[in-house]
Amino acid sequence: MTVHPGCGGADGSWSATERDQDSPVFSALLDDSVEDLYENAPCGYLSTLMDGRIVKVNGTLLKWLGHRREDLVGHRHFSDLLTIGGRLYHETHFAPLLRMQGEVSGVALELKAVDGTRLPVLATSIVKHDEDGEPLLIRTTLLDARDRRTYERELLRARQEAEHDRERLQRLATTLQRTLIPPAIEPVPGMEAAAHYHFASTDEVGGDFYDLFPLAAQGWGFFMGDVRGKGADAAVVTSLARYTLRAAAVSDPVPARVLANLNTALNQQVQEDEPPFCTVVFGLLTPQENDSGFHVALAGGGHPPAVLLRADGSADYLPTPGGQLVGVVPDAQFTTVALDLRPGDTLLLYTDGLTEARARNPGERYGDEALLDFARSLAPTTAPGAIRALAALLDSFGEGLDDDTALLAMSVPRASGERRGAGAGGRHE
Repeated sequence: MTVHPGCGGADGSWSATERDQDSPVFSALLDDSVEDLYENAPCGYLSTLMDGRIVKVNGTLLKWLGHRREDLVGHRHFSDLLTIGGRLYHETHFAPLLRMQGEVSGVALELKAVDGTRLPVLATSIVKHDEDGEPLLIRTTLLDARDRRTYERELLRARQEAEHDRERLQRLATTLQRTLIPPAIEPVPGMEAAAHYHFASTDEVGGDFYDLFPLAAQGWGFFMGDVRGKGADAAVVTSLARYTLRAAAVSDPVPARVLANLNTALNQQVQEDEPPFCTVVFGLLTPQENDSGFHVALAGGGHPPAVLLRADGSADYLPTPGGQLVGVVPDAQFTTVALDLRPGDTLLLYTDGLTEARARNPGERYGDEALLDFARSLAPTTAPGAIRALAALLDSFGEGLDDDTALLAMSVPRASGERRGAGAGGRHE
Protein backbone atom coordinates (compact mmCIF):
# COMPACT_ATOMS: atom_id res chain seq x y z
CA MET A 1 0.00 0.00 0.00
CA THR A 2 1.32 3.42 -0.97
CA VAL A 3 0.73 6.23 1.50
CA HIS A 4 0.24 9.62 -0.18
CA PRO A 5 0.91 12.92 1.57
CA GLY A 6 -2.13 14.90 2.58
CA CYS A 7 -4.42 11.88 3.13
CA GLY A 8 -4.26 11.63 6.90
CA GLY A 9 -5.93 13.90 9.43
CA ALA A 10 -8.94 16.17 9.15
CA ASP A 11 -6.68 19.00 7.98
CA GLY A 12 -5.27 16.82 5.18
CA SER A 13 -1.90 16.00 6.84
CA TRP A 14 -0.42 13.10 8.79
CA SER A 15 0.47 13.55 12.43
CA ALA A 16 4.08 13.07 13.57
CA THR A 17 3.16 9.65 15.03
CA GLU A 18 1.49 8.55 11.81
CA ARG A 19 4.55 9.65 9.81
CA ASP A 20 6.81 7.55 12.01
CA GLN A 21 7.44 4.32 10.10
CA ASP A 22 7.87 2.48 13.36
CA SER A 23 4.47 3.54 14.73
CA PRO A 24 1.76 0.86 15.25
CA VAL A 25 -0.63 2.69 12.88
CA PHE A 26 1.85 2.70 10.03
CA SER A 27 2.81 -0.92 10.68
CA ALA A 28 -0.86 -1.97 10.63
CA LEU A 29 -1.30 -0.33 7.27
CA LEU A 30 1.67 -2.22 5.86
CA ASP A 31 0.37 -5.48 7.30
CA ASP A 32 -2.72 -5.37 4.98
CA SER A 33 -2.40 -8.61 3.07
CA VAL A 34 -3.51 -9.19 -0.48
CA GLU A 35 -5.95 -11.81 0.76
CA ASP A 36 -7.47 -9.35 3.24
CA LEU A 37 -7.84 -6.74 0.53
CA TYR A 38 -9.56 -9.32 -1.68
CA GLU A 39 -11.91 -10.58 1.02
CA ASN A 40 -13.01 -7.19 2.32
CA ALA A 41 -12.93 -5.14 -0.87
CA PRO A 42 -15.76 -2.64 -1.37
CA CYS A 43 -16.91 -4.72 -4.35
CA GLY A 44 -17.71 -8.36 -4.97
CA TYR A 45 -15.12 -10.67 -6.53
CA LEU A 46 -15.92 -13.96 -8.18
CA SER A 47 -13.81 -16.47 -10.10
CA THR A 48 -15.38 -19.24 -12.18
CA LEU A 49 -14.30 -21.93 -14.57
CA MET A 50 -15.16 -21.47 -18.23
CA ASP A 51 -18.45 -23.31 -17.70
CA GLY A 52 -19.41 -20.78 -15.01
CA ARG A 53 -18.78 -23.00 -11.97
CA ILE A 54 -17.69 -20.92 -8.99
CA VAL A 55 -14.15 -21.63 -7.72
CA LYS A 56 -13.53 -18.53 -5.63
CA VAL A 57 -15.66 -15.81 -4.04
CA ASN A 58 -14.82 -12.99 -1.66
CA GLY A 59 -16.41 -12.20 1.68
CA THR A 60 -18.02 -9.00 0.45
CA LEU A 61 -20.16 -10.84 -2.09
CA LEU A 62 -21.03 -13.54 0.44
CA LYS A 63 -22.18 -10.87 2.86
CA TRP A 64 -24.29 -9.16 0.21
CA LEU A 65 -26.09 -12.34 -0.75
CA GLY A 66 -26.17 -14.16 2.60
CA HIS A 67 -24.51 -17.34 1.23
CA ARG A 68 -21.91 -19.53 2.88
CA ARG A 69 -18.70 -20.06 0.98
CA GLU A 70 -18.94 -23.83 1.08
CA ASP A 71 -22.42 -23.69 -0.48
CA LEU A 72 -21.13 -21.87 -3.55
CA VAL A 73 -17.53 -22.93 -4.29
CA GLY A 74 -17.46 -26.03 -6.44
CA HIS A 75 -21.26 -26.45 -6.34
CA ARG A 76 -22.96 -23.44 -7.93
CA HIS A 77 -22.58 -21.51 -11.15
CA PHE A 78 -22.45 -17.75 -11.55
CA SER A 79 -25.80 -17.80 -13.36
CA ASP A 80 -27.36 -19.47 -10.28
CA LEU A 81 -26.82 -16.21 -8.39
CA LEU A 82 -28.81 -14.19 -10.92
CA THR A 83 -32.52 -13.45 -11.10
CA ILE A 84 -34.49 -15.15 -13.86
CA GLY A 85 -34.23 -12.11 -16.09
CA GLY A 86 -30.54 -11.71 -15.34
CA ARG A 87 -29.94 -15.41 -16.08
CA LEU A 88 -31.60 -15.10 -19.48
CA TYR A 89 -29.54 -12.06 -20.34
CA HIS A 90 -26.37 -13.77 -19.13
CA GLU A 91 -26.93 -16.84 -21.28
CA THR A 92 -28.04 -14.99 -24.43
CA HIS A 93 -25.82 -11.91 -24.37
CA PHE A 94 -23.29 -11.67 -21.57
CA ALA A 95 -21.65 -15.12 -21.85
CA PRO A 96 -21.50 -15.22 -25.70
CA LEU A 97 -20.01 -11.74 -25.83
CA LEU A 98 -17.45 -12.69 -23.19
CA ARG A 99 -16.38 -15.74 -25.18
CA MET A 100 -15.93 -13.65 -28.32
CA GLN A 101 -14.20 -10.62 -26.82
CA GLY A 102 -12.55 -12.02 -23.73
CA GLU A 103 -13.87 -9.09 -21.69
CA VAL A 104 -17.22 -7.51 -20.88
CA SER A 105 -17.41 -4.27 -18.88
CA GLY A 106 -20.14 -2.43 -16.92
CA VAL A 107 -23.11 -4.68 -17.67
CA ALA A 108 -26.15 -4.18 -15.44
CA LEU A 109 -27.37 -7.42 -13.82
CA GLU A 110 -29.45 -8.37 -10.81
CA LEU A 111 -28.31 -10.86 -8.16
CA LYS A 112 -30.72 -12.76 -5.94
CA ALA A 113 -29.92 -12.97 -2.22
CA VAL A 114 -30.81 -15.87 0.05
CA ASP A 115 -33.71 -13.93 1.54
CA GLY A 116 -35.14 -13.27 -1.92
CA THR A 117 -34.14 -9.63 -2.19
CA ARG A 118 -32.58 -8.36 -5.39
CA LEU A 119 -29.24 -6.64 -5.65
CA PRO A 120 -28.56 -4.57 -8.77
CA VAL A 121 -24.90 -4.73 -9.78
CA LEU A 122 -22.58 -3.64 -12.57
CA ALA A 123 -20.58 -6.67 -13.72
CA THR A 124 -17.17 -6.68 -15.39
CA SER A 125 -15.71 -10.04 -16.44
CA ILE A 126 -12.28 -10.89 -17.90
CA VAL A 127 -11.13 -14.26 -19.27
CA LYS A 128 -7.73 -15.33 -17.91
CA HIS A 129 -5.53 -17.60 -20.08
CA ASP A 130 -2.76 -20.04 -19.30
CA GLU A 131 0.77 -19.92 -20.71
CA ASP A 132 -0.39 -21.62 -23.91
CA GLY A 133 -3.14 -19.06 -24.46
CA GLU A 134 -5.94 -21.42 -23.54
CA PRO A 135 -8.83 -19.91 -21.52
CA LEU A 136 -8.46 -20.94 -17.93
CA LEU A 137 -11.02 -19.09 -15.81
CA ILE A 138 -13.22 -16.01 -15.63
CA ARG A 139 -12.69 -13.26 -13.08
CA THR A 140 -15.71 -11.09 -12.38
CA THR A 141 -15.97 -7.84 -10.44
CA LEU A 142 -19.41 -6.82 -9.16
CA LEU A 143 -20.14 -3.23 -8.11
CA ASP A 144 -23.13 -2.47 -5.89
CA ALA A 145 -25.51 -0.42 -8.06
CA ARG A 146 -28.28 0.11 -5.52
CA ASP A 147 -27.51 3.81 -5.15
CA ARG A 148 -27.31 4.16 -8.90
CA ARG A 149 -30.59 2.33 -9.38
CA THR A 150 -32.23 4.61 -6.81
CA TYR A 151 -30.82 7.61 -8.63
CA GLU A 152 -32.10 6.33 -11.98
CA ARG A 153 -35.56 5.74 -10.53
CA GLU A 154 -35.60 9.21 -9.02
CA LEU A 155 -34.43 10.66 -12.32
CA LEU A 156 -37.15 8.78 -14.19
CA ARG A 157 -39.76 9.93 -11.68
CA ALA A 158 -38.53 13.52 -12.01
CA ARG A 159 -38.70 13.28 -15.80
CA GLN A 160 -42.22 11.87 -15.66
CA GLU A 161 -43.32 14.63 -13.30
CA ALA A 162 -41.68 17.25 -15.53
CA GLU A 163 -43.46 15.82 -18.57
CA HIS A 164 -46.75 15.82 -16.67
CA ASP A 165 -46.18 19.44 -15.63
CA ARG A 166 -45.31 20.36 -19.21
CA GLU A 167 -48.49 18.75 -20.53
CA ARG A 168 -50.51 20.56 -17.86
CA LEU A 169 -48.81 23.84 -18.79
CA GLN A 170 -49.60 23.24 -22.45
CA ARG A 171 -53.26 22.64 -21.64
CA LEU A 172 -53.40 25.79 -19.50
CA ALA A 173 -51.64 27.86 -22.17
CA THR A 174 -53.94 26.56 -24.90
CA THR A 175 -57.04 27.15 -22.79
CA LEU A 176 -55.92 30.66 -21.87
CA GLN A 177 -55.06 31.47 -25.48
CA ARG A 178 -58.47 30.36 -26.69
CA THR A 179 -60.17 32.63 -24.16
CA LEU A 180 -58.41 35.60 -25.78
CA ILE A 181 -59.75 34.97 -29.29
CA PRO A 182 -63.36 34.36 -30.30
CA PRO A 183 -64.22 30.67 -30.74
CA ALA A 184 -66.07 31.55 -33.95
CA ILE A 185 -66.71 34.62 -36.07
CA GLU A 186 -70.27 35.91 -35.72
CA PRO A 187 -72.08 36.01 -39.08
CA VAL A 188 -72.57 39.51 -40.48
CA PRO A 189 -75.68 39.91 -42.65
CA GLY A 190 -74.62 40.62 -46.21
CA MET A 191 -70.99 39.64 -45.58
CA GLU A 192 -68.73 36.58 -45.42
CA ALA A 193 -66.09 36.49 -42.70
CA ALA A 194 -63.40 33.96 -41.79
CA ALA A 195 -60.46 33.82 -39.39
CA HIS A 196 -57.46 31.64 -38.60
CA TYR A 197 -55.01 31.52 -35.70
CA HIS A 198 -51.63 29.79 -35.88
CA PHE A 199 -50.08 28.81 -32.53
CA ALA A 200 -46.30 28.98 -32.78
CA SER A 201 -45.81 27.36 -29.37
CA THR A 202 -47.93 25.10 -27.19
CA ASP A 203 -46.03 26.21 -24.07
CA GLU A 204 -46.46 29.98 -24.23
CA VAL A 205 -49.44 32.24 -24.63
CA GLY A 206 -49.05 34.56 -27.59
CA GLY A 207 -50.14 38.17 -27.83
CA ASP A 208 -52.14 38.14 -31.10
CA PHE A 209 -55.87 38.82 -30.93
CA TYR A 210 -58.83 39.71 -33.14
CA ASP A 211 -62.61 40.01 -33.01
CA LEU A 212 -65.70 40.87 -35.07
CA PHE A 213 -68.80 41.90 -33.12
CA PRO A 214 -72.15 43.74 -33.54
CA LEU A 215 -72.73 47.33 -32.48
CA ALA A 216 -75.88 49.44 -32.26
CA ALA A 217 -77.62 50.81 -35.37
CA GLN A 218 -76.70 47.77 -37.48
CA GLY A 219 -73.00 48.57 -37.33
CA TRP A 220 -70.20 46.11 -36.66
CA GLY A 221 -66.80 46.55 -35.07
CA PHE A 222 -63.67 44.54 -35.78
CA PHE A 223 -60.03 44.65 -34.71
CA MET A 224 -56.71 42.89 -35.05
CA GLY A 225 -53.82 43.36 -32.62
CA ASP A 226 -50.45 42.09 -31.46
CA VAL A 227 -49.12 42.61 -27.93
CA ARG A 228 -45.40 42.91 -27.20
CA GLY A 229 -43.91 39.70 -25.78
CA LYS A 230 -45.37 36.36 -24.82
CA GLY A 231 -46.47 34.48 -21.72
CA ALA A 232 -48.55 35.59 -18.76
CA ASP A 233 -47.68 39.30 -19.06
CA ALA A 234 -48.72 39.32 -22.71
CA ALA A 235 -51.94 37.49 -21.83
CA VAL A 236 -52.84 40.19 -19.29
CA VAL A 237 -52.33 42.97 -21.84
CA THR A 238 -54.16 40.98 -24.54
CA SER A 239 -57.17 40.50 -22.31
CA LEU A 240 -57.18 44.18 -21.32
CA ALA A 241 -56.86 45.30 -24.95
CA ARG A 242 -59.59 43.00 -26.25
CA TYR A 243 -62.20 43.96 -23.68
CA THR A 244 -61.28 47.66 -23.70
CA LEU A 245 -61.72 47.79 -27.48
CA ARG A 246 -65.15 46.18 -27.29
CA ALA A 247 -66.30 48.44 -24.43
CA ALA A 248 -64.93 51.61 -26.07
CA ALA A 249 -66.60 50.72 -29.37
CA VAL A 250 -69.98 50.36 -27.66
CA SER A 251 -69.79 53.82 -26.06
CA ASP A 252 -68.09 55.66 -28.96
CA PRO A 253 -67.45 53.62 -32.13
CA VAL A 254 -65.32 56.21 -33.96
CA PRO A 255 -62.17 54.14 -34.71
CA ALA A 256 -59.53 56.75 -33.77
CA ARG A 257 -61.28 57.45 -30.45
CA VAL A 258 -61.55 53.71 -29.74
CA LEU A 259 -57.76 53.39 -30.09
CA ALA A 260 -57.30 56.53 -27.95
CA ASN A 261 -59.32 54.91 -25.15
CA LEU A 262 -57.18 51.77 -25.37
CA ASN A 263 -54.04 53.91 -25.31
CA THR A 264 -55.22 55.57 -22.10
CA ALA A 265 -56.02 52.21 -20.49
CA LEU A 266 -52.58 50.79 -21.33
CA ASN A 267 -50.78 53.89 -20.06
CA GLN A 268 -52.49 53.44 -16.70
CA GLN A 269 -50.95 49.97 -16.31
CA VAL A 270 -47.84 50.04 -14.08
CA GLN A 271 -44.87 47.87 -15.03
CA GLU A 272 -41.35 48.08 -13.68
CA ASP A 273 -39.42 47.38 -16.88
CA GLU A 274 -41.22 48.34 -20.10
CA PRO A 275 -44.70 49.78 -20.56
CA PRO A 276 -47.30 47.40 -22.02
CA PHE A 277 -47.96 48.26 -25.63
CA CYS A 278 -49.38 46.70 -28.77
CA THR A 279 -50.13 47.30 -32.41
CA VAL A 280 -53.82 47.49 -33.28
CA VAL A 281 -56.04 48.16 -36.25
CA PHE A 282 -59.70 48.89 -35.45
CA GLY A 283 -62.51 49.17 -37.99
CA LEU A 284 -66.17 50.06 -38.14
CA LEU A 285 -68.50 48.41 -40.68
CA THR A 286 -71.65 50.26 -41.75
CA PRO A 287 -74.03 48.53 -44.17
CA GLN A 288 -74.89 50.53 -47.29
CA GLU A 289 -78.32 50.77 -48.82
CA ASN A 290 -79.66 48.23 -51.31
CA ASP A 291 -77.18 45.61 -50.08
CA SER A 292 -74.45 47.26 -52.14
CA GLY A 293 -71.73 46.58 -49.59
CA PHE A 294 -70.28 48.23 -46.50
CA HIS A 295 -68.66 51.50 -45.64
CA VAL A 296 -65.48 50.85 -43.67
CA ALA A 297 -63.66 53.28 -41.38
CA LEU A 298 -60.28 51.90 -40.35
CA ALA A 299 -57.85 53.33 -37.74
CA GLY A 300 -54.31 52.04 -37.33
CA GLY A 301 -52.03 52.10 -34.33
CA GLY A 302 -48.65 50.89 -35.59
CA HIS A 303 -50.15 47.70 -37.04
CA PRO A 304 -49.27 46.20 -40.45
CA PRO A 305 -51.59 47.67 -43.11
CA ALA A 306 -54.68 45.80 -44.18
CA VAL A 307 -54.87 44.37 -47.71
CA LEU A 308 -57.81 45.10 -50.00
CA LEU A 309 -58.39 42.44 -52.66
CA ARG A 310 -60.67 44.01 -55.24
CA ALA A 311 -63.36 42.50 -57.39
CA ASP A 312 -61.44 43.50 -60.52
CA GLY A 313 -58.54 41.18 -59.58
CA SER A 314 -56.18 43.82 -58.15
CA ALA A 315 -54.87 44.03 -54.58
CA ASP A 316 -53.18 46.79 -52.59
CA TYR A 317 -52.28 47.75 -49.06
CA LEU A 318 -54.42 50.21 -47.08
CA PRO A 319 -51.78 52.05 -45.05
CA THR A 320 -52.63 54.29 -42.12
CA PRO A 321 -49.50 56.50 -42.08
CA GLY A 322 -48.65 58.21 -38.82
CA GLY A 323 -50.52 55.77 -36.59
CA GLN A 324 -48.43 55.27 -33.45
CA LEU A 325 -48.00 52.21 -31.23
CA VAL A 326 -50.76 51.91 -28.66
CA GLY A 327 -49.68 52.30 -25.04
CA VAL A 328 -46.24 53.89 -25.50
CA VAL A 329 -47.05 57.60 -25.02
CA PRO A 330 -50.12 59.21 -23.41
CA ASP A 331 -50.98 61.45 -26.38
CA ALA A 332 -50.54 58.94 -29.23
CA GLN A 333 -52.00 59.95 -32.59
CA PHE A 334 -53.97 57.60 -34.83
CA THR A 335 -54.84 57.88 -38.52
CA THR A 336 -58.08 56.76 -40.15
CA VAL A 337 -58.69 55.57 -43.71
CA ALA A 338 -62.16 55.09 -45.21
CA LEU A 339 -63.30 52.87 -48.07
CA ASP A 340 -66.33 51.23 -49.55
CA LEU A 341 -66.27 47.44 -49.54
CA ARG A 342 -68.31 46.42 -52.58
CA PRO A 343 -69.55 43.07 -53.90
CA GLY A 344 -66.57 40.89 -54.81
CA ASP A 345 -64.13 42.82 -52.56
CA THR A 346 -62.26 41.22 -49.65
CA LEU A 347 -60.54 42.98 -46.75
CA LEU A 348 -57.67 41.08 -45.08
CA LEU A 349 -56.09 41.79 -41.69
CA TYR A 350 -53.08 39.90 -40.30
CA THR A 351 -50.33 40.06 -37.69
CA ASP A 352 -46.63 40.33 -38.46
CA GLY A 353 -45.95 36.64 -37.81
CA LEU A 354 -46.91 36.18 -41.47
CA THR A 355 -44.56 38.70 -43.05
CA GLU A 356 -41.72 37.96 -40.61
CA ALA A 357 -41.76 34.21 -41.25
CA ARG A 358 -38.38 32.85 -42.35
CA ALA A 359 -38.29 32.12 -46.06
CA ARG A 360 -36.42 29.22 -47.63
CA ASN A 361 -33.31 31.31 -48.30
CA PRO A 362 -31.22 31.69 -45.09
CA GLY A 363 -31.61 35.07 -43.42
CA GLU A 364 -34.59 36.13 -45.54
CA ARG A 365 -38.09 36.94 -44.32
CA TYR A 366 -41.28 36.46 -46.30
CA GLY A 367 -41.86 40.22 -46.38
CA ASP A 368 -44.52 42.71 -47.41
CA GLU A 369 -43.90 42.49 -51.15
CA ALA A 370 -44.27 38.70 -51.18
CA LEU A 371 -47.56 38.97 -49.28
CA LEU A 372 -48.88 41.55 -51.73
CA ASP A 373 -47.90 39.38 -54.68
CA PHE A 374 -49.65 36.44 -53.02
CA ALA A 375 -52.80 38.53 -52.46
CA ARG A 376 -52.78 39.63 -56.10
CA SER A 377 -52.60 35.99 -57.16
CA LEU A 378 -55.76 35.31 -55.13
CA ALA A 379 -57.87 38.30 -56.15
CA PRO A 380 -60.74 38.30 -56.62
CA THR A 381 -61.59 35.89 -53.83
CA THR A 382 -63.87 35.42 -50.84
CA ALA A 383 -63.05 35.63 -47.14
CA PRO A 384 -63.12 31.83 -46.66
CA GLY A 385 -61.04 31.34 -49.82
CA ALA A 386 -58.44 33.87 -48.73
CA ILE A 387 -58.12 32.32 -45.26
CA ARG A 388 -57.77 28.80 -46.68
CA ALA A 389 -55.01 29.92 -49.02
CA LEU A 390 -53.16 31.87 -46.32
CA ALA A 391 -53.46 29.02 -43.81
CA ALA A 392 -51.83 26.72 -46.39
CA LEU A 393 -49.12 29.35 -46.90
CA LEU A 394 -48.44 29.43 -43.15
CA ASP A 395 -48.15 25.63 -43.10
CA SER A 396 -45.63 25.78 -45.93
CA PHE A 397 -43.20 27.78 -43.78
CA GLY A 398 -42.75 24.84 -41.39
CA GLU A 399 -40.28 25.75 -38.62
CA GLY A 400 -39.73 29.10 -40.31
CA LEU A 401 -43.01 30.29 -38.79
CA ASP A 402 -41.80 30.97 -35.24
CA ASP A 403 -44.34 33.58 -34.13
CA ASP A 404 -48.08 33.41 -33.52
CA THR A 405 -50.09 34.62 -36.52
CA ALA A 406 -53.71 35.78 -36.68
CA LEU A 407 -55.74 36.24 -39.86
CA LEU A 408 -59.15 37.89 -40.33
CA ALA A 409 -60.87 38.36 -43.69
CA MET A 410 -64.20 39.96 -44.61
CA SER A 411 -65.79 39.97 -48.06
CA VAL A 412 -69.02 41.09 -49.72
CA PRO A 413 -70.53 38.32 -51.84
CA ARG A 414 -71.33 39.01 -55.47
CA ALA A 415 -74.95 39.02 -56.51
CA SER A 416 -76.00 35.92 -58.41
CA GLY A 417 -74.82 36.23 -62.02
CA GLU A 418 -72.99 39.52 -61.37
CA ARG A 419 -69.94 40.15 -63.51
CA ARG A 420 -66.66 41.37 -62.10
CA GLY A 421 -67.16 44.99 -61.14
CA ALA A 422 -64.97 47.93 -60.37
CA GLY A 423 -62.77 47.84 -57.30
CA ALA A 424 -63.28 49.80 -54.13
CA GLY A 425 -61.13 52.83 -53.57
CA GLY A 426 -59.64 54.09 -50.33
CA ARG A 427 -59.44 57.64 -49.02
CA HIS A 428 -57.85 59.12 -45.88
CA GLU A 429 -59.86 61.08 -43.38
